Amino acid sequence: MKTRSRGAKADDLRPEYDLRELLKEGVQGKYARRYREGTNLVLLAPDVAEAFPTGDAVNDALRLVIRLRHIPGRQKRTTAKV
Repeated sequence: MKTRSRGAKADDLRPEYDLRELLKEGVQGKYARRYREGTNLVLLAPDVAEAFPTGDAVNDALRLVIRLRHIPGRQKRTTAKV
């Protein structure tokens, strides 16, 4: 079986489709800035997602944890030997 040339691969749009009509309302680079900024997605466990219904709620809780880590005078707990 022969492979198609690069030009033939690029032209597999059906003849009944008019690219001018399909792309009439398209905006070039619409998501380019968002793509460049990158993303950091985290999948929450169902019980955590239930407790924090929005992204802002998750961010607020995590910021609080960060602040609590820096409270002076707090030391890590160690397990007492019995």
